[in-house]
Amino acid sequence: MSHDHNGTSLEEFRKYREKMNHKILEQGNLQIKRFFNLDSQAYEDGALPKKTKELLGLVSSMVLRCDDCITYHIIQCADVGVTDPEFFEAFNIGLVVGGSIVIPHLRRAVETLEECRTATGMKKETSPVRSR
Repeated sequence: MSHDHNGTSLEEFRKYREKMNHKILEQGNLQIKRFFNLDSQAYEDGALPKKTKELLGLVSSMVLRCDDCITYHIIQCADVGVTDPEFFEAFNIGLVVGGSIVIPHLRRAVETLEECRTATGMKKETSPVRSR
């Protein structure tokens, strides 16, 4: 069963997000443009790598219970190479901080991750073996 991103697939979710962001930004509101720019730049490599920042965004989105945000950050995390064990550690932090009310969002997040892995043809990734 496909996760319901307002009735859309992950690709439709991406396309809708891009289309609506374009419509919002073409209105030319300076404050909105600044916010969108700030949001985009906040996740770029800096003192923290993009991967860490996307995981932080994912955890924050889980605590805020924003399914669209969770979906977006899962896609971004997968794109930067987050492994399944890393995802589940982040999911755990979101659950611990957000409490049991996060559980329905966790279920949808896991389903979204599975869709993401299927869509990209990636098998469930595991953490690299660490030498001792």
